[in-house]
Amino acid sequence: MMMRLTLLVSLTLALAAAGCVQPQGHGPAGVAIAPPAGVMPDPAGPPIGNNERFLSADLDVEGFVDRFESETREVAYARHEIVDALGLRVGETVADVGAGTGLFLRALCTAVGEPGEVIAVEISPRFGEHLTQRIADEQLRQARVVLCDERSSNLEPDSVDLVFVCDTYHHFDYPADTLASLHAALRKGGRLVIVEFHRKPGISSDWVLDHMRAGQEVFIDEITAAGFALAHEVFIPKFRMNYMLVFERRD
Repeated sequence: MMMRLTLLVSLTLALAAAGCVQPQGHGPAGVAIAPPAGVMPDPAGPPIGNNERFLSADLDVEGFVDRFESETREVAYARHEIVDALGLRVGETVADVGAGTGLFLRALCTAVGEPGEVIAVEISPRFGEHLTQRIADEQLRQARVVLCDERSSNLEPDSVDLVFVCDTYHHFDYPADTLASLHAALRKGGRLVIVEFHRKPGISSDWVLDHMRAGQEVFIDEITAAGFALAHEVFIPKFRMNYMLVFERRD
């Protein structure tokens, strides 16, 4: 028995020396692996990379139009109340981060008027193409598309009055980096407004619990740590699954 134990210890040490066993994480077949250098996993949520399907060249855009813009989707059903609650003024610039299929495009353009500007920010090239075509088809002259990446909105500094993020914040794989870019893009006195799903074990659906990387408290902590102050929560009568929060940019 002692000889077998000695052999087992020797084999383990040999494997460790060869680099087959490392102290952090777990990979295939139970082999431990270290996280990539410079990447800090988000302790609140799923692995980095939850936007991969939206980056696919084969993305079924029309399928997402039906899904995202159906009246059975709560934010689609309440879209006019949501836009009214943003308090946009004629001439302002608003960035719709995670614009998707363009559910809010026309309403936002109407809110800011011809002197204003609507920037549809998207990580998906296929959604970006769809948004560009929709803007042309609907003659939304004050709207344009900006393609972002997983770490930055790619908005120019000091360029927008309000950032609107609807059912998209939970897709921020690197929230600190993305929030830093949004903070820089907002003008003095600018606002960040998010609409998100409630994530409450025992209340929220299994889909929400599996899909959302964290709940409202964690998201508030992340956003306030990035230089924003929570101003207030907006009550939308049609909301059952979602909430709406308004943050102000701190200088």
